Amino acid sequence: MTTVAVPTDRHFITAWSAVSPYGVTSADYARGIVTEDSGAGRAVPVPEGHAAQEACLVPGFEVREVLGRAGTRTMDRATGLAVTAVRELFDEASREERPVPVGTGTALVLGTTLGSAQSQHDFAMASFTGQKPYDVPAQFMPNVLMNCPAAASAIRFGLQGPNTTLAGGRPTGLIALGYARRLLAAGRAERVLVGAVEEYSPSRSWIEHHTRGADESAGPLGEGCALLLVEPGNGIPAGRTALAELLAVDIRVDVDDELASTAESSVRDALAAAGVEPSEVWAAVGGGLTGRVGHVETALLRRLFGAEAATRVDVHDRIGDTAGASAAFQLAALLATARRRPEAHGRPAVITSVDRDGSIACAVVRLLGEAAP
Repeated sequence: MTTVAVPTDRHFITAWSAVSPYGVTSADYARGIVTEDSGAGRAVPVPEGHAAQEACLVPGFEVREVLGRAGTRTMDRATGLAVTAVRELFDEASREERPVPVGTGTALVLGTTLGSAQSQHDFAMASFTGQKPYDVPAQFMPNVLMNCPAAASAIRFGLQGPNTTLAGGRPTGLIALGYARRLLAAGRAERVLVGAVEEYSPSRSWIEHHTRGADESAGPLGEGCALLLVEPGNGIPAGRTALAELLAVDIRVDVDDELASTAESSVRDALAAAGVEPSEVWAAVGGGLTGRVGHVETALLRRLFGAEAATRVDVHDRIGDTAGASAAFQLAALLATARRRPEAHGRPAVITSVDRDGSIACAVVRLLGEAAP
């Protein structure tokens, strides 16, 4: 690809989209997140044969109904969610009459856990149930690959910059954000669409059922895709409002089984890199994991930033456990909440995510933009 010059080390979030249990638009998500008594994202019953009885699903989401019949005949749910989120982000940016350019200057970095666990299960099952092991539906082979959602989104919308799929557990959205910063800093892209996707399916429900710790609550699983548009300071079109400045991202793994101290070091190092004191932080949004790991994270945020900051943004209780997409949804929820809280503007915020395997990530942003009317 053509290398582009991006001579700035300041990066800004200028648009976002979220396909969530509240609907397919960012307005649906924002309304659900900031409304005190919104039941739109509550769990709904799922058919028999799942490991759970209910889940938080994107309402009425059928790929061909949402995206049309062209190019969607073999598209699985995870890919459909990602493609819809990209479409919605483009639509959101276009409302300001500042459309997002495509071509070689636009990159896509998408996180996930497995891609589509259901597609992988169905394809593997076909090799056992067919008359011969190779009697598999070849047209569905792309869905087995983890990078199918990112690749299909780039093909559909003409994104010819770097196309990357990352898998890093619950912190995946923040890991993708750090990767996007490096692409911009290296001059590999002029702007980056960055986020994460997770589908709900019977296969995923059973995987989660067997991987959850005994001390974790069996809350409903959620699904969806959250995306952010990240641009360098000198690449923001005139008239487009920067929603937040990305100040720091810290990613590490607890290899010594000292989760509390490792998580605290991650947060403090990210704050130091951002030049932010804990007392300045307006909101601290945790990863929502329950059990011992989640309790360590929650206790840390409350101790460093206070109970008020640690509870300003409510996301996981509203949309369910979105696993690899959870950190991306945390960022979208923060932006949606801050837009309606004038006192947040100019203040820093912290997003953290901790997984069962010890992976830890922390991002620090400074909230910008104007309050919603």
